[in-house]
Amino acid sequence: MNDAIIQFRGIHKSFGDTHVLRGVDVDLRRGDTSVILGPSGTGKSVFFKLLVGLIEPDEGSILIDGVEMVGASEAKKFHVRKRIGMMFQDGALFDSMTVGENIAFPLRRHTKQTDAEVAANVAHRLEQVGLPGIEGLMPASLSGGMRKRVSLARAIVMEPEIILFDEPNSGLDPVTSDDIDGLIERMKAELGITFVVISHDIVGAFRVADWIGMLYNGGLIASGTPEEVRRSREPVVRRFLSRNLDLPPLDAP
Repeated sequence: MNDAIIQFRGIHKSFGDTHVLRGVDVDLRRGDTSVILGPSGTGKSVFFKLLVGLIEPDEGSILIDGVEMVGASEAKKFHVRKRIGMMFQDGALFDSMTVGENIAFPLRRHTKQTDAEVAANVAHRLEQVGLPGIEGLMPASLSGGMRKRVSLARAIVMEPEIILFDEPNSGLDPVTSDDIDGLIERMKAELGITFVVISHDIVGAFRVADWIGMLYNGGLIASGTPEEVRRSREPVVRRFLSRNLDLPPLDAP
């Protein structure tokens, strides 16, 4: 049985003369942490935007839990997006709102929860991401790692079925980056939902992933479990990974 919650079939996407994705086929399994890995400029952000329906492919099909997103009405896309939480690269917090107001924003917009229920929900999510009691702070006063945690608290507040992470370690020092990886692992264990991570961070990818797909030259040149990707004999994959992983020589068994 195919337990894929996200399916790309024959996806092509070009911008002018630049063919970014060339017939990408991929299944992302329900409940897994799947990482789309690759160097900058290989189409990871385009993959992300296609997944949430912000842009349309030139060819192909994108199914999210059986719902076709390509050519769907804005109403149908909106309905699917409500089942998806997003942690953006820079946090994407509203600087004019407090932390608590940022996290409460989707609840106030899309639910009929009372003020007390919203406050309790916000407090619970901040507790989950390790930042209890900071509802009254402004985003400008937060460190980079704190902004990412607040962004994750907002991403999970609507209890989504899928959470997308756009470069969760970008701009962070190694210690904070490691903390964010640990948070992703813990949230996955607590929530038991589907995580999709777009990243160029090799160490973080191999720590959190159940499945890794590496994008290069418009397609997936390696995919599988972290160990299967680590054993890839594709030269581009090995060059990319060897900067951070102790790979055996190509002639090793």
